[in-house]
Amino acid sequence: MGALLDIAPPRLEALCALLAPYGLEVRVVPAGEAIPGSYWGDPEAGLIGDVLYLRPDTPLHSALHEAAHFVCMTPERRAMLMRDAGGDDAEENAVCYLQIMWADRLPGAGRARLMADMDAWGYSFRLGSAARWFEEDAVDARDWLAARGLLPEV
Repeated sequence: MGALLDIAPPRLEALCALLAPYGLEVRVVPAGEAIPGSYWGDPEAGLIGDVLYLRPDTPLHSALHEAAHFVCMTPERRAMLMRDAGGDDAEENAVCYLQIMWADRLPGAGRARLMADMDAWGYSFRLGSAARWFEEDAVDARDWLAARGLLPEV
């Protein structure tokens, strides 16, 4: 498959536009610098408060995943957010579902490619792949998002 999709332009601009309505600011740190608030370490995205930190080599799946955590958490958790988004298994599933849905809104991405990147990175799903989980087993994640008014329009 090759390298994972990154946040290079024009995906970066589209990502900023996608996240702005949620009050999530995107800050890009220079190549080679440490990413503040990264749970997994460089080059993975970081979260501190209402800021998503990225680097030019940050994988798109990582940026979308951390952003989806921000969107899915309560305002109380957002106020204390420093690196570890936390949440339970139901929220984690909703985060994965949301990041897949968002991928269709970003140039050169799309859900099929994002799910392939998720598998390549090492996401683990009961059915063996992100695509099978999304297609066959994610109704609980979809319902979780819908119940909170977070399910994006297709």
